[in-house]
Amino acid sequence: MSEKKEIKIAAAKGRPMLTWVGKRPLRSVTAFPAQHVETFSPADVGAIHESPVWKDWPAAYPQGGLLFHGDNKEVLGHLLANGFRGKVKLIYIDPPFDSGADYVRKVQLRGGAATAKIDGESYALGEQIQYTDIWANDNYLQFMYERLMLLRELLAEDGSIYLHCDQRKQHHLRCILDEIFGSDSFRNQISRIKCNPKNFERTAFGNIHDIVFFYAKGQNNTWNDQVEELDSEDMERLFGKTTEDGKKYTTVALHASGERKGPTGEPWRGIKPPPGRHWAYVPEMLDKFDDDGRIEWSSTGNPRLILYAEDQGNRRVQDVWTMKDPIYSIYPTEKNNDLLCRIIHASTRPGDLILDCFIGSGTTAAVAQKLGRRWIGCDINKGAIQTTAKRLQGIMVEQARAIHESPLRLPGMESGEGAAPAPTQLSFTVWRVNDYDLKIQRNEAIQLACEHVGVERLPSDSFFDGKLGKKLVKIVPFEHPLSPLDLEELKRELEARPELENTVVFVCLGIELAARTWIEDWNRLRKGAETVNKIEVIELRTDEKYGNFIKHEPAAAKVAIARAGDSITVTIEDFISPTILKRLDMDTPLFKAKIADWRSQIDCVMVDTAYDGAVFNVVLADVPAKKTDLIDGAYTLPAPEGKTTVAVKIVDMLGEEVLVTEGI
Repeated sequence: MSEKKEIKIAAAKGRPMLTWVGKRPLRSVTAFPAQHVETFSPADVGAIHESPVWKDWPAAYPQGGLLFHGDNKEVLGHLLANGFRGKVKLIYIDPPFDSGADYVRKVQLRGGAATAKIDGESYALGEQIQYTDIWANDNYLQFMYERLMLLRELLAEDGSIYLHCDQRKQHHLRCILDEIFGSDSFRNQISRIKCNPKNFERTAFGNIHDIVFFYAKGQNNTWNDQVEELDSEDMERLFGKTTEDGKKYTTVALHASGERKGPTGEPWRGIKPPPGRHWAYVPEMLDKFDDDGRIEWSSTGNPRLILYAEDQGNRRVQDVWTMKDPIYSIYPTEKNNDLLCRIIHASTRPGDLILDCFIGSGTTAAVAQKLGRRWIGCDINKGAIQTTAKRLQGIMVEQARAIHESPLRLPGMESGEGAAPAPTQLSFTVWRVNDYDLKIQRNEAIQLACEHVGVERLPSDSFFDGKLGKKLVKIVPFEHPLSPLDLEELKRELEARPELENTVVFVCLGIELAARTWIEDWNRLRKGAETVNKIEVIELRTDEKYGNFIKHEPAAAKVAIARAGDSITVTIEDFISPTILKRLDMDTPLFKAKIADWRSQIDCVMVDTAYDGAVFNVVLADVPAKKTDLIDGAYTLPAPEGKTTVAVKIVDMLGEEVLVTEGI
């Protein structure tokens, strides 16, 4: 969708301006096309799409949720190029915290099979590195700077952005937010209590909170006051006085800051407001308070308003929130639903568009869907996209069922007092930007390459991935060959670090002809035993010593598809994932003996009964609710008229997909 093109980005003009090594302004971004790969729609959504909230929706996209798989910098550029500039009402992001941690997606086989650790492995069965949060300060700051610049362009004039971070980078990120959005746009620094008190930090106070920065695009951002119930401890603390008949109460001042002309600035019952202040209520209201016995007079004749505990069940939400993350989560950085619920209620209205470009487990999209908002999510992680898609499928199926049972519950209307708005959409589509659908995830590929070649990892280095003896190693992302652009990046890095004299080894899956010429010219100027920064290449497909590295055996399925009258039957007869076998370090007979049911390898099954060869439209989704549940494996569906192609997509527990098609 759309051709590749450059999208201009306005400069950041706020103050102060943070400086770091290699800081570069983002003047433009390349907008790549998006490939439509999947559609999910559990019900007839025609009535929903007639809602006026869709009137400004870009015509190039179907009206529904959008889930993008790709680098979010490229996805954001794509959105800017395709009609979403200034359309997003709320942005919530929970980016990597530069924490020095490897986040992993813990996966185990279904049915409770083979959940123990395998001897000699550092991770339990099925763990996949999702992204490595190990960046030096400067790389991390440039990464966040560029994405926040793009997010500002997408945000509506009355929109808001909430950035979730922790104590490691909060001071830097606030400076960047001030620079991009302007310090006048700052609204809050929210402290979120994330866990119980810690006892293991012996030389410092335990950290139990993280930070959410709240900035507005303009001065008239959408805002809805939020209130929270007072607990018994608060009630006791705030209402410390007791009447003769046992009622708890407190008193507050009847005047407010600032002088006023008119009735509230005049004496009331002969009493003047204190200097520099005025009465908070008009005289008629003050008289009513006094007649109702709601004013307590001090010994000096100062009136104060009485507030009874029984009438004060809640208060406005302040900037400290106690909302702990899930104990048992489906994703390593999954956030509390209540956190997103409060943010969405505060800064949007039903039908507004919400964006999360670090979607992770999909909490933002899930809560937005439940609260009747439109949403866009993206992640570079295929595991995150799969997790989010499954989560949203379950929510939409439940919502479609509820609408079917209560036909009067229309989009944008409440079904009862205090009920959530009806869903704005009951479908979503999945897109891929710049072909990030890799068979092997980057961080896992790096780890395997390092083990294969014998590279010692350098997790603290901002540029190099490891060392091979005294040589520095840079691993090129496996989705593209070594190119002159990679070499130019190395040249800039070496110029910034003149103390480095090591030979540099590039490890890659291929090399462009122009890159070979570049390296030859570079090394031609560096002859002799004392020269520095020579470049070597290990091409993992053809290298004499390290070649034949990638030998990926895809998962395979035996599926029977047949037509019987007006129905189509789909029966999965067998499934095997060589990748899972390798993780288990078992041969096939032993695997069969230990895991009797092949279905334990399968995470979910989806069926499209009219597959066009390009976009997969989900007609049936078998997503077991619990890890101990297995897929059914046998399905009967209505048959379309005439000849059709049935497609069955099977996703294993490591996220690998198998697509089986048959024309019937």
